[in-house]
Amino acid sequence: MIKRKSTSKYYFSVEGETEYWYLEWLQEQINNSPQAANKVSFNKQIQKDPLKRAKSLAITDKVEIWHLSDYESSEPIHIHQFTETMNRMAETKKLKKQIAYKFGYSNFTFDLWMILHKMDCQRTFSHRKQYIAPINKAYSENFENMDEYKHEANFKRCLRKLTLENVIEAVNRSKNIMNTNRQKGYALHQYKGYSYYNENPSLMIWEIIEKILIDCKLI
Repeated sequence: MIKRKSTSKYYFSVEGETEYWYLEWLQEQINNSPQAANKVSFNKQIQKDPLKRAKSLAITDKVEIWHLSDYESSEPIHIHQFTETMNRMAETKKLKKQIAYKFGYSNFTFDLWMILHKMDCQRTFSHRKQYIAPINKAYSENFENMDEYKHEANFKRCLRKLTLENVIEAVNRSKNIMNTNRQKGYALHQYKGYSYYNENPSLMIWEIIEKILIDCKLI
């Protein structure tokens, strides 16, 4: 008799639809993989405010929630938004002690993570709209701009070009980026228990994805 797989649950709050669609895709890929040791269930919500997300959960057990967020630019408005996100995650620790918020940021955006599934992206950009060129190269597309790429049908077409092996490659390329930042001597900033680089590219979303893959014995 085939042994029934157990299901591991993971919690997320995300700031946009592309992150949400990506998690849907990843959950399906893992659950359909014969190599995965267990199935996964992603409890996810599009919610820019981590505190509101935590308050919406009726849970008593200790859980981790990963907030997927962008460091969109070094402009004051975006720095304020980035800092406020960390403030709200820190507030969660005080109000709901059973919840530990983790920070899966991307600098500049989640689109960096998508590129890394297909190729390296060590180049420093000055604006997030510049990701469209490597997106087109990585996915053999010809999108005119980021809005066109993020249209649901277009984004999901890109997802269909990916495999779990690509996800593993994205994790490894992300780790290389962070190692490069350390070697260059960039300051790893600490704020209310969260770490981040001001420099682009940098990202921490790979940490939770790697954890999921390890839990499922896919790496």
